[in-house]
Amino acid sequence: MKSNEGNFVKRLQRQKEDALDFVVDTYLPIIKGITYKVLIPLKDQGVIDECLNDIFLSIWNNSNKFKGDSTDFRKWICTIAKFKAIDYYRKASKEVAFSSDYMDVNADLSAEDELILLEDRTELIRLINQLEPVEREIFIMKFFLGYKTEEIGKKLGLTNTSVDNRVYRGKKKLYQKAITLELGESRV
Repeated sequence: MKSNEGNFVKRLQRQKEDALDFVVDTYLPIIKGITYKVLIPLKDQGVIDECLNDIFLSIWNNSNKFKGDSTDFRKWICTIAKFKAIDYYRKASKEVAFSSDYMDVNADLSAEDELILLEDRTELIRLINQLEPVEREIFIMKFFLGYKTEEIGKKLGLTNTSVDNRVYRGKKKLYQKAITLELGESRV
């Protein structure tokens, strides 16, 4: 027996491979669309492909938990796709933490001054890593890599006004966190 619109859910729940083939053939475009919408800012096709494979594996492994008809099935797999893609985005965003090792140290300064500068930069990077992923990318591009607002907007798909607003709000957040950090250290 071959899977079709009327029997694929039951066949999938019985772990019949032709049912999974039917699901892939039928629902791949919508699952791809959901996954791309969430993961495209990462600009990593490998992560997107891995996420798609994980989504279908999850559908296969959890098919016996599904209750409902084909309309409900579409909603169910779209929900799985959305949350898997968000999980992959969060995981990838955490791995993109910026490190102080990439910064040059000024050769004209004494060893003590270099150490103080390096400590200040390390604290600043620690604060920047607490920002939201998009704001963190904007700050790194603007203040460490020297990109202009227009270049950042093009790379991240944002308007110039949006980039400027995020820089402004990010500076306010960093200022508040820095003050809290200073107050926290002076109370100790």
